[in-house]
Amino acid sequence: MRTGKKDFITKSVNALEQIYDMIEKLPSISLSDLNPEETAFVIIDMINGFVREGALQSPRAEALIPEIVRLSEACDKFKIGKIAFADNHTGESPEFGSYPVHCLRGTSESEIVDEIRKTGGYTLIPKNSTNGFLEEEFQKWLRQNKEINTFIVTGVCTDICVQQFAITLKTWFNTMNRKSRVIVPVNTVDTYELGLHDAELTHIMALYNMSINGIELVSEIK
Repeated sequence: MRTGKKDFITKSVNALEQIYDMIEKLPSISLSDLNPEETAFVIIDMINGFVREGALQSPRAEALIPEIVRLSEACDKFKIGKIAFADNHTGESPEFGSYPVHCLRGTSESEIVDEIRKTGGYTLIPKNSTNGFLEEEFQKWLRQNKEINTFIVTGVCTDICVQQFAITLKTWFNTMNRKSRVIVPVNTVDTYELGLHDAELTHIMALYNMSINGIELVSEIK
């Protein structure tokens, strides 16, 4: 039975405090502790349309650039493979019924931001939905890289594209009884602030939801 509004808010505040404390106490890990031959670095939607221009651009996304660039360069040193997803919609995308028109194919909004693009070294996978796992190009990449079982997932948005990709990827491995690590460094993901979409709340709840679905949250990767 559903509780009343007052009881719901009181109980929710207590739960949020515990979730917040859990995330504050997350450990860090070292990139050197991962096996490069089994690891991939994933960058989700660090593109102009979410970072610097358009209806869904956010300064919170832009703030992630330095850390993602640092990790990307570190992955190059360890010879860890990299993938970058980029929203790339057709004008007929049903997604525009839920979100403002954004990241249209062939526009600057659908391009990786300059700082990450200059670092390079990644396989670029355009996507026409919020879940990059479903793209045929990624399915092809999985088939060609069967030795990869550890994924470092970064980018935006925590509660949409990052969460969907991370959980789908983890459950895909689970269906085949294959062990995997899907790692989300909390300092490399975020979401946007817009009206009822409270960035702090949706961000922290998405992190919690990923954690209870087998995603490994860490404070950072050194």
